[in-house]
Amino acid sequence: MATACRLAAPLGLAPLPRGRPAAAVFRCSGKVGPRISVAVVRAANGTSGGEGSAETPEIVKAVQDAWAKVEDKYAVATIGFASLVGLWTAVGALKAIDKLPILPGVFELVGIGYTGWFAYRNLIFQPDREALISNIKSTYNEITGNSS
Repeated sequence: MATACRLAAPLGLAPLPRGRPAAAVFRCSGKVGPRISVAVVRAANGTSGGEGSAETPEIVKAVQDAWAKVEDKYAVATIGFASLVGLWTAVGALKAIDKLPILPGVFELVGIGYTGWFAYRNLIFQPDREALISNIKSTYNEITGNSS
């Protein structure tokens, strides 16, 4: 069975420009094996068949170095997974609260009230601002362990 591939616009939104597009989508009809798919993607991206031809970004190298230095990888992975689950749960709870008819308005009023109180208490007068700045700096130095 013959396979016909054609160049298509991403998401079908606009026609692709002439020449070599940076990110092209190929639509193929018929059975396409994994070798042909890889060859089509490499041809679309303009890369050669050799492995490792693309350079890895600096951030990927930094993450790989940091991961190599970690002694207890299982604990770090567990904490990361638990953090993602906690974030997902918090987002779900906030979406559920947002659907209730009166609570979002009440929370907005509480936030506006607290912001006004904080500004009046800490930002309006100069001695209060200086005390707030010194408190922030001392807390930062406690957390980071700096003595300056």
